Amino acid sequence: MTAEEKRADVVPANGPPADAVGDPAAADPAPDLVDLLKTAETEAAEMKDAWLRARADVENVRKQGANDLARAHKYAIERFAGELLPVKDALESTLAASDASPEALRDGVALTLKQLAAAFDKAQITEVNPAGQKFDPHQHMAMTTVDSEEPPNTVVQVFQKGYLLQDRVLRPALVSVSKADAKTS
Repeated sequence: MTAEEKRADVVPANGPPADAVGDPAAADPAPDLVDLLKTAETEAAEMKDAWLRARADVENVRKQGANDLARAHKYAIERFAGELLPVKDALESTLAASDASPEALRDGVALTLKQLAAAFDKAQITEVNPAGQKFDPHQHMAMTTVDSEEPPNTVVQVFQKGYLLQDRVLRPALVSVSKADAKTS
């Protein structure tokens, strides 16, 4: 065998010999993995920090909302109470007047009632006076049924007026309702 044949035997024609060591950086994937791991750990730490901050913000908003709701419940009636103070003052001044005539007292009470009606209007409290109307069990409370010339289930007499706060019943009207004739039944 010639020297050239021996060399061809050792180094294949299509590439380096099998036992030859190539580029060490290309063969070792560890440096890339270490960099990737550090990057992933940094991103995970940033995400955790952002999540903790967002969670704290949500908790703060929840607490603030609960505080606002508690204050709203506690002071919801403040405006209405302010409207009632002049009514109380007028009643107290009426009681304080010892030498007032009955007519002057009556005028003072009428004026006080106007102030109360104005306070009710501002608070959207409306009066329910159902005389002559059809009985509505959602707004009226029947105290008795009576014989009457009115059609059945008609409010004949109002014992006590009812009141609505916007569309909610504060107090049902206490009423007497006509009943059906025994002849027509």
